[in-house]
Amino acid sequence: MASCTAPLLALSLLVLWTSPALGGTNDAEDCCLSVTQRPIPGNIVRAFRYLLLKDGCRVPAVVFTTLRGHELCAPPDQPWVDRIIRRLHRISAKASLALPPPQPCLLQVPIQDSSP
Repeated sequence: MASCTAPLLALSLLVLWTSPALGGTNDAEDCCLSVTQRPIPGNIVRAFRYLLLKDGCRVPAVVFTTLRGHELCAPPDQPWVDRIIRRLHRISAKASLALPPPQPCLLQVPIQDSSP
């Protein structure tokens, strides 16, 4: 009985140890299964992020988030993808320049009169 338990325990530990939920790799739902070769209109994109092989994904991709919240997977090596990313960087830089400088916070503490 004990001779059957040890291999079963070892197999269970191996499965748990290689599980993506416990490891540092991305879940399949975080990765793109394919990418579109058709250019995405840059004016509908509000954000992007990279999903690369080193992140645990099988398909390297740039994930564009549209104004409506949809996520579209694009190949990172295409010129039209670079143009959209540069456009988003320019918009982000302009927005940060347009913000007023931060104002110092003054903490006002009420002073209590301690005289009798």
